[in-house]
Parts: sequence; C-alpha cells; structure tokens
Amino acid sequence: MIRSWLYVPGHRHDRVPKAVHAGADAVVIDLEDAVPPADKVAARAGIPAAVDAAGEHGPSIWVRINDPAGPWAEDDLDAVAVSGVAGIRVPRCADPTLVAQVAERTGLPLQLVVESAAGLLQAPELAFAHPLIAGIGLGEADLSADLRLVDDTGLDWARGWIVAAARAAGLPSPVQSVWTAVGDPDGLRVSSERGRAQGFFGRSVVHPRQIPVVHDVYTPAADEVARADRIVRVAEATRARGEAAVLDGGRFIDPAVVEQARVILARAARRNDVARPDATPPDNQSPLRNADAAGPPTGSGVRPGGHQ
Repeated sequence: MIRSWLYVPGHRHDRVPKAVHAGADAVVIDLEDAVPPADKVAARAGIPAAVDAAGEHGPSIWVRINDPAGPWAEDDLDAVAVSGVAGIRVPRCADPTLVAQVAERTGLPLQLVVESAAGLLQAPELAFAHPLIAGIGLGEADLSADLRLVDDTGLDWARGWIVAAARAAGLPSPVQSVWTAVGDPDGLRVSSERGRAQGFFGRSVVHPRQIPVVHDVYTPAADEVARADRIVRVAEATRARGEAAVLDGGRFIDPAVVEQARVILARAARRNDVARPDATPPDNQSPLRNADAAGPPTGSGVRPGGHQ
C-alpha cells in the first residue's frame, strides 16, 4: 500500500539516490515540469540508476513522462519501456485513445493525471481506457488554473468526481495531489486529512520532510485497525453460524461495513504498519494498485483485478 509518492527531478542525478533513501513508499522520477528542455536527455539517462539504487527492497520507482501528445513523449516512452520501472505517471490526460496507445507501447501500469477541464469531463472514459490503467488522479495546480478557481474549495466537486470515476472503474482510491507549501506541515496535515475523508489514499510529495505527515495521516491508527479487525472477526464468525452479525451495543454489521473494515486491514497489512498478527496481505501489494484491496464496488461490473 503506497502512501507517499516522492517527486525528484530526473536530471538532478545527485538528488535521485537521496530520494530513494528518503523513506517514501514510491519515488517518481520527473521528466516533465521539473526538468528544463535542455536536460530532458540527461533525465532519461538517469532512470536505470534510480531503479538500481532502489533494488528489490527499496521504494517503487515510477516515472512521470512529458505530455504524451508533446514533442518529448516518443523519447520518454522509448527510455521508460526498457528501464525496469514499476510504472508510468501520464500527465495532462484528456484523450482515452492516446492513453491506450501509451499502455500498448510500454506494457507498463499507468497512473493518469487529469489537469484540465477537458480531461475532467473524460475521467470515466480515461479510467476504463486500458486494463493497464492502475490509477487516476488530479493535477490540482494546472486544473485550478484551467477552471479559473480562486481558492482550494473550488476543487471539492472535482475531487469527488475523480474518486467516483476511479472507483466505478475498479481502480484504487486516487492519490492526492501535491501540497506545494513545503514549510507548512500543519496545512499539509489538514489538507491530507480532508483528502482521506474525501476518498483519496496516499499523497504525492515534493520534499522528504512531507513524508512523515503523509504517512501518519494515511496509515490506519491502531484503534481503527482494532475496530476493523473486530468487525471482520464478528462478521465471519456469525456468518459461519448462519446468524446476523451484530457488534457489542447492538450495531448491525452490513456488507458495506465489513467491506470498509477489510479495506482498513489491507491498508494496514504492510511493513511497519499496525495490523492483526494473522492478517493476510493483499495479493496485489505490488505498486500496480496501491489501495482498496477489498475490490470494486459490488455489482459494478468492472474488470477483475482492478484493485490493490
């Protein structure tokens, strides 16, 4: 379960090893906004070294390519396809056909980033564009500019829309967009807690100092895990007896409550997280699907294996 995604400029080869060892669950080698045009080649050349530095036990290594419709996309895809990375972040997504072409060409899991009004309208189609789509989320800075928003609250409806698009397609809860005020950890915490409440899981970060806050917010608390564990145990025991599952205090446990409890346990069942001793980690703890191991919504008709 990936809680933190640390961006690092791909052309800053001195920073890449530091990013790999900064404690993030995943590192995103950026070939796009953080890299000047003159340094695009150098950024691509450093990808294999990042994969080697992470090894088998380090963070997952992803790459954010340039605009797939832009002039650098072809070289980006050539470099990434043979690099051994876990997957690709695709920015400025608005065309499902183009996204499917990227998936076919690379054969790698894709995280789609929606950054425009046009992309937002296409979010459901983007989420279903190809079986290799591993997630969909927002690039909130560019989206805010395109929508002419005056403050952060204007994004609330877009956040709900992208969460619904992801879940309807059987994808993980979206990864929350970056908090750019590196020197404001309190603001980061408030924003992350709100994001979790809105249906996001995990967050992209731009500095290692943001990682502990994001991990704290997106790691289920011990009491939350204990309650989820109890719900699952009671539900399983009473179901085996053919009875209705009821918690102490008379609260009925319906299937939706049990499903949510399983999600909490799956999110906790990772290294260094609190979980019940006999909890079985989800069978897709790879970075392909980074949350919501309980599966797609019942009756959604989505493709199988669409969750992690």
